[in-house]
Amino acid sequence: MIPRVKICCISSLEEAGTAIRFGASALGLVGHMPSGPGVISDELIAEIAHSVPPPVSTFLLTSETDADAIIHHHRKVRTNTVQIVDALQSGTYSEIRRSLPGVKLVQVIHVTDESSVDEAQQIAPDVDAILLDSGNPKLAVKELGGTGRTHNWELSRRIVESVRVPVFLAGGLRPDNVRAAIEAVQPFGLDLCSGVRTEGKLDPYKLEQFFKAVMQN
Repeated sequence: MIPRVKICCISSLEEAGTAIRFGASALGLVGHMPSGPGVISDELIAEIAHSVPPPVSTFLLTSETDADAIIHHHRKVRTNTVQIVDALQSGTYSEIRRSLPGVKLVQVIHVTDESSVDEAQQIAPDVDAILLDSGNPKLAVKELGGTGRTHNWELSRRIVESVRVPVFLAGGLRPDNVRAAIEAVQPFGLDLCSGVRTEGKLDPYKLEQFFKAVMQN
C-alpha cells in the first residue's frame, strides 16, 4: 500500500495548491504553538480550509489541551480534521466528537521511549488516527512538532502493529530517507514540513523527489 502524504505547515493558498498538485492527500494548517514553524492565523486557516477541494483533508493543528478550547478553536476555522498535538488534559474525546460531528480526530504521540507505545495503545480506541512525531512536550518550552528530527522507528512500528486505527509517521522525513521510513514502520500515512522546504518555502523540486521516492516499489 502506498502511504497517504500530508504536507504540513501550509502558509498560503498558493502553497495549498502546490501541495495538492504534487499529490498531497492532506494539508496541515498550524494554529498557535509554543514553538516550531508554520504558525498562521486562524483567519488564514479558515480561508485555506474553505478553498481545498474534497477529497483532500484539512488538518487544524491545535495546541489546546482542554476539550472545550479545542472545540472553540475548530469552530473558528472549520477544517474537516483536528490534530491535537499535545496530550488532552481536561475533558474527553467523546465531548469533542459530540460537539464536532463529522470532524475526524487525530492525536499526536511524541515518540520518546517505551511509554509512547503504551500511550498510543490507550488512546487509539478514542480517535480516528494517531500521528507519531518527534517533539518533546516535557521541555520548559514545549516542542510539539516541526522539529525536523527522526525518532526511534522501531517503537513506531510496534505502535502500527498494535493499534487498530491508521497511523501517520512524522519527524524528519525527507526524499532521501522516506523509503527507509516506509519499510521500517509501514505507516498508513506520512507527514512532513521542513523536508520539502527551502528557506521556509515549499520547494517544488523537493516535493517532486519526495513523491517519487514514496511511489517506488
